Formats: sequence, structure tokens, C-alpha cells
Amino acid sequence: MITQSLTLTQGLQQKLSPSQIQVVRLLELPSCELGARVNEELQENPALEEGIDPQEPLRTADDADSLMDEDYTDDYRNPLQNEDFDYDQYVQDDELPDYRYHDVAGGGSDDDTRDIPFSVGVSFGEYLKSQVYLTHMDKPQRHIAKFVVGNIDEDGYLRRRPEELCDDLCFREGLTVSDDEMREIVRQIQTFDPIGVGAYDLRECLLLQLKAKTPTPAILNAIQMLKVYFEDFSKRHFDTIQERLKLSSDELKQAIDEIARLNPKPGSAWQGTVYDRNQTSVIPDFYVENQNGKLVLSLNTGDIPSLHVSREYKEMLQDYMATEKNRSREQKEAVRFVKQKLDAAQGFIDAIKQRNETLRRTMQAILDKQYDWFIEGDETFLKPMVLQDIATVTGYDVSTISRVSNSKYVQTEYGIFPLKFFFSEKMVNAEGEEVSTREIKKILSECIAAEDKQCPLTDDALVDVLKQKGYTIARRTVAKYREQLHLPVARMRRQL
Repeated sequence: MITQSLTLTQGLQQKLSPSQIQVVRLLELPSCELGARVNEELQENPALEEGIDPQEPLRTADDADSLMDEDYTDDYRNPLQNEDFDYDQYVQDDELPDYRYHDVAGGGSDDDTRDIPFSVGVSFGEYLKSQVYLTHMDKPQRHIAKFVVGNIDEDGYLRRRPEELCDDLCFREGLTVSDDEMREIVRQIQTFDPIGVGAYDLRECLLLQLKAKTPTPAILNAIQMLKVYFEDFSKRHFDTIQERLKLSSDELKQAIDEIARLNPKPGSAWQGTVYDRNQTSVIPDFYVENQNGKLVLSLNTGDIPSLHVSREYKEMLQDYMATEKNRSREQKEAVRFVKQKLDAAQGFIDAIKQRNETLRRTMQAILDKQYDWFIEGDETFLKPMVLQDIATVTGYDVSTISRVSNSKYVQTEYGIFPLKFFFSEKMVNAEGEEVSTREIKKILSECIAAEDKQCPLTDDALVDVLKQKGYTIARRTVAKYREQLHLPVARMRRQL
């Protein structure tokens, strides 16, 4: 029998305050997104104002440039510096937006950019459709051709067979097209620029590019190689191909070189629009300068304005508080509203300050740990470092260090790197020293780059080479590192 009953239990439970949650979420924002978040808060909260409070005296001349670069550890308690909290229980991954790392073209508001002409070019599909009108097709055929072009993917391949395109066109638009007519339209599309577009597979794509070239002996041998022995070629069974085609070593090498010059993804050669190219740009969150061996760290706060609490709202609250006895209901509601906005404004300013302090202390700890790399710029100087190492130095929780390093970039004299680049596991070499796995990967890639391409090193041979250099690792570990470096197996690296 099932019965129901009520029971009372006592327990302790900790929850994050709204200010702590706000700090955690601001901490994850990269510089390119923080400016938008600040502008959003400025629009929502009238008690928050941009710029420096003109009636507040500046302590130093540097305060006029930025009030966000100060150390606020003395006058503001760090809400993240509490190891009893498990932040992941309160801020789940699905609550956080998928931040993008690109510079927004224009940089101003919508009103500023409406009247500015901006050429974004045409997409890959539009470029192909524009070539339809350069053919001798009639109007119905051009309509079918544009439908076919719409089925070409970003790599330039037509993944659907003519029979499937005919069925789809009949089902969607009620047009009846024969298979032969569809094949002829596809054949004309395969003559479009870039050469190789509209192919059904890699073999046909390469053959289209070879047939468009001047038929030299090397080109003809390459065409025969792909037509008859494509599977042997893809597996690099060059000895079999040479024997069956009765080619000399030089003729085989020339044919393979011709194939190697082809583009396996003709659609990738299309640069796309100006906006698409801007999508890949990264805005650094930190700048590190090497000044005669001294590393100088600075935060990127270029798009983040200085903030202060509205003095007008402060005076308004003081006036309301002065009339506490004779306060009406409307005035009580006004006091509650003004106080709420003032608290929210001050809390947001404190959260921004705390974010910058956390970022600065975390990055400074990384600089101290990886000082040799920032001086030399060589991956072999990277020391083993995990999140816990930085958490121990800074006093923050590991989850806080993870949020800082997850979406931030640093600009150095050697380029822009994600903070994750500086974290790696450790191994012990033959001398008993701890080395970074990134150092082993670099040595592994150097060994493969210097190998004899006619007889490349197998994973077992790489194990022996690394052992001679003082790194004793298993074969499966070598294979794992090789795959992480996107290097193929020895058979696929073989060249003539």
C-alpha cells in the first residue's frame, strides 16, 4: 500500500547573491562583448552614467584616463574568493550565450551606420548563379540551373545525383525534367568558375581540373591514374600504379605533382563577403609588451567607458529621505525605485572593477609562470601548467580560472594567442625534469618534418626517436599526439 506523509528536515544551503552571479557572468565576457553589455546596462539603468563624475576629485592624473585599472582589493571584497561555493551549480552552460570573437564592422550605433554605404560583395552561391546567365541556356533551363546551384555545398560539391534532383524538382515545383537533360545542365555548371565546382565526389573534382589544363604527358598520366587507379592513389600504393601504368619514377612523380597542385575543395577558394571575413577576427583582452626583459601587462578597455553613479539620483534620494515623516505612497514607491537603481548601478560598477581585477591577477600569474615563453616565443619554453596551479597562486576557485581562460585572448610580440594555449599537462623526461606535453608535440612535429618522405617514420620509429631525445612515451601516446597535430600515418605521408 502506498501512503503519503509530510516531514520536516533541517539543512544548510548556500546560494549565490545577485552580485556574485553578476560578477561570474561578466567574468566570462570577452572585451568585444563587454562593451555591448555596458551599453545595455546604461540604457536600462538611468542611475548609471557614462564618464567620470565631474564633482569627484581625481587622486592621480592616471585616473582621468581609466578608473578601471586600479587595484580594488582593499575597498571591495572579492565575491569569487570563496571556495565553498560551486558556481557551476548556479550558472549552467545553457544559460550562457555563445559569444563570438569578431570585430563588428562600423563600430557605431545603428543610426550611425544606416547612411554609410557598405559593400558586402556576393556569396559563393550568388557568384555561381550569376554565371548561369553567361551560358546559352533558355529561360526554363536557367531556372533549373539555379536550382542545381542551390544544392552545391560550401566546398563546391554537388552531393545529389541527377535522378534525385529531378525527383526533388518535380515534388517541389511540379516541373518534369528528364535525367539526360539534368545531366546536361550539371555538365554546363561544371564548366563554371572555380574549375571543379559541381563535381559529385573528389575523383570527379580532380578530373575536371586536370581536363581544363593543357594536355601534357604528366597531365595525361595523372588523368589515367585517377580514372583507373583512384583507390590505389588514395591509399598511396604508388608502386602498384607505377607497375600497371608502366611509368618511370620521374613520370610517376610528375603526375603526382600535378595532382598535388589541384584544389580538392574549389568552394574554399572563394573568399566570401567582407562581413564573413570579419567574422574570423579576434580582439585581444590583454596586451603584453616586452620592455627590455620586463613584461608589462595591460587590459584592453578601449571600448569600455568609465562609469559612475548619477549624482542627480543621489540628491533625489536625499531629498526623499528628508521628508520621511510626511511621505506619501507615491513618494515611498519613488524612494524604493531610486534606491533600487542606485544599488544596481553601484553593484554593476563594482562588478566591472572586480572583473578587471580578476582578469589582471589571473593573467599576471600566467605571465609569471610562463615568463620564459613570453621572452623567447618558443613552445619548448612552455612549462607544464594546469588550472589548479593558477588557482593556487591567485586564491581563486578553479572554476573562476576556467571562466577567465575559456574565452580570452592575449596579444604578444609573437602574435595573438588564446589563454588556453598556455595550459598543458606535464610529463617527466629521462632526467627527471617535468616538461610540458606541448614541448613533446613540438619535437614530434619537428621529427616528422625532418624525416625522409620516401620512407617516413612509423609510430614505433617515432617512439625510438623521442626516447633518444629523453622522452619515454608509449606508442599509443605518440599516435594520440600525432592525431592532435593533424599529421597522418606514415603510409599517408610517403612521397616520391
